[in-house]
Amino acid sequence: MRKFLLSLFLSPFCLIVFLLVCTKGFSAETVSIQSQAAVLMDAETGALLFTKNKDLSIPPASLTKLMTIHIALSDVANGAARLDDVMSPPKESWAVNQPPRSSLMFLADGQSVTLKELLLGLAISSGNDAAVAVALRFAPSVDEFAERMSREAEALGLSHTVFVEPSGISEYNMTTAYDYAIFCRFYIKTHPETLKMFHSVGEFAYPKPENVPAVYRAKVKPIAQKNRNPLLGFLGVDGLKTGYIDESGYNIALTAKQGETRLIAVILGAPASAGGDRVRDADGRNLLEWGFSHYKTLHPVVEELPPIRVWKSKQRYASLAIEESLPFTVRIERGNELRFKTELQDVIVAPCTKGDRVGELVLYDSIGELRRIPLFVAEDIERGGFWTRILDTIRLFFRNLRRRNG
Repeated sequence: MRKFLLSLFLSPFCLIVFLLVCTKGFSAETVSIQSQAAVLMDAETGALLFTKNKDLSIPPASLTKLMTIHIALSDVANGAARLDDVMSPPKESWAVNQPPRSSLMFLADGQSVTLKELLLGLAISSGNDAAVAVALRFAPSVDEFAERMSREAEALGLSHTVFVEPSGISEYNMTTAYDYAIFCRFYIKTHPETLKMFHSVGEFAYPKPENVPAVYRAKVKPIAQKNRNPLLGFLGVDGLKTGYIDESGYNIALTAKQGETRLIAVILGAPASAGGDRVRDADGRNLLEWGFSHYKTLHPVVEELPPIRVWKSKQRYASLAIEESLPFTVRIERGNELRFKTELQDVIVAPCTKGDRVGELVLYDSIGELRRIPLFVAEDIERGGFWTRILDTIRLFFRNLRRRNG
């Protein structure tokens, strides 16, 4: 399943070509963004709707934790772990052993914690201690886990993304707004359940009585922390992650859904000074408002395509197939009365091989054409017998003669 998603959505060459096609002709008036870099993307189609310094390298800060969660969930999907697995936090992950100014879920000696709780601690509390604990659950060392993160980024075609540790506290982690938007799109498609299970959860409290030894349970006081994403609920925002270190400033990755349209907004490099978080949040709000007011995702429902006439074949008709994803992005005013028609080659003669291109599906509205999708033969078609070929040759001759005489 993972290989299918990679090939379908994130093959670097195909993705770049697809984005260029999808964004051709988009000319909506722009939006003002104060942060250093930003990208707005249609989550379904990958179409780029807005960019500012999209290839500028900036430390992701705690956005790094999204890759940490992805690695863990990939191993869960592969059967190498379960969300209800219980572990004792290793010494390296205890809150007291994290760098100064770390965000924490407050792991400590003697606790027991499930993998799901660690992922909640990453997604909501943004715990650096949780990041170390997850890394050591899935690799012999934090460094080796970070190497795995970088290999995964490379496999996804994120050519400007590298990780040296799993929490985001290092300025040597690096990404771009464009790379990270591509990763967010992949992440949402690969782990759609995380939006409800982790990223839109409003609050997480830890440790609970069951996390500490029995002798201390009567005295335990859970530390409740609210989700650090201040835009949750705004225009349907249900994820994803915030981040800050001095070297990057304030970052945020957002996803929101309105109707059938889901957008991804990545904001990097809001000022690392007082009020920088407000700049970041304003940029996020403005970008989403602008995106939803100018663009939408169409999800065409194409009725069963009519069979095509194949001349000089054993069977007179063949089925058509569409190999592209149907959803596409349009300006908000387009596609309200979406229609389609087929434009086929004038004469299709056997033999035909499954996958041969024979025409296009044209999608249009009352204003004009919106998109063309290649049509292919859905099955192998063999040549007909001698008399079938002779009769079809005669039929085609008279057919063409009638057309010329019109």
